[in-house]
Amino acid sequence: MSEARKSYDNITRLLMEHHRLFRRAIPLIASENVPSPAVREALTTDFGNRYAEGWPGERIYAGCSFIDQVELICIDLAKRLFDAEFVDVRPISGVTANLAVYTAFTNYNDIMFALSIPCGGHISMGRQAFGGTAGSVKGLQVEYFPYDYDELNIDVDETKKKIDELVKGNKAPKLAMFGGSVLPFPHPVKELAEAFQNCGAKVAYDAAHVSGLIAGKAFQDPLREGADAVTMSTHKTLPGPQHGMVVSWNKYSEQIKRAIFPGLVSNHHLHAVAGVAIALAEMLEFGNEYAQQIVRNSKTLGQALHEKGFTVLGEKKGFTQSHLIWVDISKYGDGGTLEAELEKANLIVNRNLLPWDIKMGRHYTNPGGIRLGTSEVTRLGMGEREMTDIAEYIKRVIIDKESSEKIGLDVAEFRKEFQKVHYCFENATEAYEYVKIR
Repeated sequence: MSEARKSYDNITRLLMEHHRLFRRAIPLIASENVPSPAVREALTTDFGNRYAEGWPGERIYAGCSFIDQVELICIDLAKRLFDAEFVDVRPISGVTANLAVYTAFTNYNDIMFALSIPCGGHISMGRQAFGGTAGSVKGLQVEYFPYDYDELNIDVDETKKKIDELVKGNKAPKLAMFGGSVLPFPHPVKELAEAFQNCGAKVAYDAAHVSGLIAGKAFQDPLREGADAVTMSTHKTLPGPQHGMVVSWNKYSEQIKRAIFPGLVSNHHLHAVAGVAIALAEMLEFGNEYAQQIVRNSKTLGQALHEKGFTVLGEKKGFTQSHLIWVDISKYGDGGTLEAELEKANLIVNRNLLPWDIKMGRHYTNPGGIRLGTSEVTRLGMGEREMTDIAEYIKRVIIDKESSEKIGLDVAEFRKEFQKVHYCFENATEAYEYVKIR
């Protein structure tokens, strides 16, 4: 057998093993979800082999008549879901969507407000010193929002003071980027939008994590609260394929369109656009019910973990109002080690910095926290009762120090009842079934 054939066989084997893993595991990573069979089908189509540079109807390539129709449907569905005047579905990721807003609204060396990474900001908002997209790629000077550790949110009064100080020093910010990667509670967009806009800054909101909750009317509504643009990825609480999107107002349409093409994308992964369109149709039909169940599940999981002895952040506020919860596990070990132990027990989570970890000398490889999300388990049909079961499995690993192998077998048995995707039109294929077409 040739080396090429061995590699080929090994790759296909590993792909199938991955599917087997997720049929047995409880997926709790807040930045992930499982798409419907219809979305998976769209990703296998010939759309993925084609080019469609430019705006629908203005393509540089021929052969785009059906592609254009799908993209226009996708835009229309997004406008309806997010009550937006303008939508661009060409960003290929949430990072690309953020870059589009940076390009449209700022120039090199402008000042941008964003959360620091330990407080929930995303690396795409990061400073140049840390390799962050805003600083390294766009040359922006990033000022951090003052953060209230107790409220797990942006400090409104301190932010207003910081804006005033910068304006007085002739360093007025040009962009405020709300949202981020750890967003248990709505951000104070409404309370701060005017302060930023009065000094000439645009207001944007990174909804990568909460776009499905916004679409399902279960979280805040940034466009109505003063945002000039909302960016997002399309595969977290919005359960589509990995892609991106910008929703905004007509007055910004041309500068956003130009930033995306020719500025940031050439071809924009047309099979993914088709998958996003299907996911948006599913959200239009089932999104309110799905989003509300996600939030109920998150609150229940937070409460159950708290009752079992864990330090779940945000206790006084009900732990969360979104799809994720933040857990301080530092008295049991570090996040990296415990993430690995949980994975051995078929519990898939991610380690996560706590807001104060850097000041305590911790690093991302060994943070004091873990982050849990309920979007995917909710899509599998789990409800509040299952959240208490999941909390017990986590306790058995972290607090009770039971055998990860034994717990893993229990988790696999538990998962047998949850193999179908819910909140979609059709689910003939199981969520993690390996579909062989070769």
